[in-house]
Amino acid sequence: MTEKNPKNIRPVLEPEALDRIDRAILAALQQNARLTNKELAARVGLAESSCHERVKRLMQGGVLRGFHADVDPRVLGTGLQALVAVRLARHTRAAVTSFRQAMLDLPEALAVFHVAGANDFLVHVAVRDSDELRDLILRAFTGRPEVVHVETSLIYEHARNAGFGAR
Repeated sequence: MTEKNPKNIRPVLEPEALDRIDRAILAALQQNARLTNKELAARVGLAESSCHERVKRLMQGGVLRGFHADVDPRVLGTGLQALVAVRLARHTRAAVTSFRQAMLDLPEALAVFHVAGANDFLVHVAVRDSDELRDLILRAFTGRPEVVHVETSLIYEHARNAGFGAR
């Protein structure tokens, strides 16, 4: 299938549609998204044109959702990261959608997770220091009418698994 896939929509391609080569392409790009098509093709054992077509299909199918630069937040003056667990008062679609969008609009928010369990959201934030974290919590979280509980966990270390999906 080659339809366009807007962000935050389930992939058009199903897991069964991915073969060993597709998974090798994904693993290689997760480790280094800056690989040229020539380097990627050599790494996975394909002709350059075939590799290009596979990457294009993975993008159009919503499997590859984008490429990003992993920037150390400390270089930007944000030396403190935290996960903010949030419980909403009501679980209406409107409340969930409104809160999610408000969090995505925060420049301090690195990621927003809508989760199951005792909390409804986990928001990964990066700020300058503990004073800025306190101010952010008061301004952007506890001040929202749909929020009934906020719990903040400081992050000591963050590591990303660049090999996810290669199994």
